[in-house]
Amino acid sequence: MKNKFTILFSAVFICVFFVPAVSAQENSSNFSMGADMVSRYVWRGINLGGPSPAIQPFAEYSFGESGLSIGAWGSYSTGFGLYGAEADLYISFDATDWLNFTITDYFFPSDEAFEANDYFNYSSDETGHTIEAMVTVGGSEAVPFYATFAINIFGDDGVDENGDKYNAKYLEVGYNRAFQDFDASIFAGFALDDPKTDLGGAGWYGDDAGIINLGITISKDIKIVDKSLPVFSSLIFNPEAGNFYIVAGVSF
Repeated sequence: MKNKFTILFSAVFICVFFVPAVSAQENSSNFSMGADMVSRYVWRGINLGGPSPAIQPFAEYSFGESGLSIGAWGSYSTGFGLYGAEADLYISFDATDWLNFTITDYFFPSDEAFEANDYFNYSSDETGHTIEAMVTVGGSEAVPFYATFAINIFGDDGVDENGDKYNAKYLEVGYNRAFQDFDASIFAGFALDDPKTDLGGAGWYGDDAGIINLGITISKDIKIVDKSLPVFSSLIFNPEAGNFYIVAGVSF
């Protein structure tokens, strides 16, 4: 199993950075890259970046009209070294303009678990990777309502009261709306597992099943001289944990 996953994601890594470099001159519109700067890294209602801003670079290559794309995305806290660090690879397929399938390999290097810093370690008990399968229905201009279901299928996952991995599951529903000069997204996300931490379990999304990601994101392009700079702001409430975040960001 370890060798299979190592080969698979090594191949994806090569494709993400080598294929675009070779073909960029022929079809540069297929390759995109950039970075976001956010005041906090909050993911699905959970603060993963500590109290510091984070820099989040990304690169993606799309294979024309096939709907297939591969990419890399990362997040690095500006104040905590490896804490808040993340480096992900993903494969995404748009079956239609309202149906998407994505496989993501999340990687979280850790100061405390040094064995988790070995990127090519896919041993299920030691790896710093978590592989997730996700499907999204809707979310297009024609179908503004959307639903996303994600499940962890391998790696560093939560455990139940017996110490067994329970394949953490997440469901999000939302509504996207484009207004005259800005876009808005209203969302509600649910952790679907109850890890029963009072019996010794540990949860990927928290201590209990429930609403963990409730809020709204507003985004807008602000014109600076002859260019536009995308900015966004989110109000995020995690009812299950009792946390509330106001996050602002800008894309470059």
